[in-house]
Amino acid sequence: MLSKINYLTAGESHGKGLLGIIEGIPSGLHINKEYIDYHLSRRQKGFGRGGRMKIEKDAVNIYSGIRHGQTIGSPVGLIIDNIDYKNWADIMSTDISPLKIEQITLPRPGHADLAGVMKYQFTDIRNVIERSSARETTMRVALGSICRKLLEELNIHIASYVTEIHNVRDDEHYNIPIKEMNKIVDLSPARALNKKIEKRMIDTIKNAQNKGDTVGGKFMIIVSGAPYGLGGYTSWNRKLNSKLSESISSINAIKSISFGINNSSSLFGSQLHDEIEYYDNQFQRTKNNSGGIEGGMSNGQNILISAEMKPLSTLTKPLKSIDIQTKEKKLAHKERTDSCAVPAASIVAESMTCITILDAILDKFGGDSIKDLKEHYKSAQF
Repeated sequence: MLSKINYLTAGESHGKGLLGIIEGIPSGLHINKEYIDYHLSRRQKGFGRGGRMKIEKDAVNIYSGIRHGQTIGSPVGLIIDNIDYKNWADIMSTDISPLKIEQITLPRPGHADLAGVMKYQFTDIRNVIERSSARETTMRVALGSICRKLLEELNIHIASYVTEIHNVRDDEHYNIPIKEMNKIVDLSPARALNKKIEKRMIDTIKNAQNKGDTVGGKFMIIVSGAPYGLGGYTSWNRKLNSKLSESISSINAIKSISFGINNSSSLFGSQLHDEIEYYDNQFQRTKNNSGGIEGGMSNGQNILISAEMKPLSTLTKPLKSIDIQTKEKKLAHKERTDSCAVPAASIVAESMTCITILDAILDKFGGDSIKDLKEHYKSAQF
């Protein structure tokens, strides 16, 4: 449902690399490889990641759309090489291989495997695994970093932290400037803000690892500095919460999205809704239970988004399955996996939020160059 930005990713998990194109970025944005690589490195961290993160050192190759460190208004093209491809060159060759490649025929419960082979009429689940893998989100972080840089030019900042791993929950409220929050959270292996909670989260992940199991969790995304009126109430496909929900729920293993206070359905309206006051020449709210969005539009408060991630589908102690060729009962295929990817998913969600919020900014304020956008943005503030 994006209206001003268009982006596309391509590439397989163990293929030569990942490709990405993003269109709609105004000219004149200062951006460099180091900035994008920094955010790629954030995605690779987090307790519970698997062996793949020890192999890949994600680094972007800016291929087009940027000249002398600035965007030039044309589509920006990025490439990220898969270092591990050298070990998969025969299996993932784009040419017909003279070798006999063993097929994967045991779908994993909870994964795209079975639905994917049924949809595309494959006999080898490898064709599904390679594109349905969360490796693809690496490029989304790279593309989202370009959008993040532009938002920072407008003093809009996006951060996240993990609020729950399995049944270990952090219900605390934190008064930390959003601009500074990621610097603090990124120091935690679990991307947690509470040290006591962090230890329990890590212990829970370790316990799952020892059992050959996986765990999911929840994280919070916070957007500060968003102006009034991003999104719209006039049509279903203009609502900001709908666009954010679509973007974040497209991330692998995300099962639910909510905005604002988590228990809104159990409250009376008199308890829930954020009362309006006026002082210091601006409208103010007594609370932010709505999470910064009312009627499909941003209302000037911090936007608060909570997302829930299921336990990953690949287990080192696999679940029961059926061979798609022989129809025999067997254990599911084992692929290299993480025991917990909630911290990494929160970084991906930040990037998806950056793309969506920037799209809404460009839709409302317009501008083919950063200079134009800033002038439009400044003149519209009240």
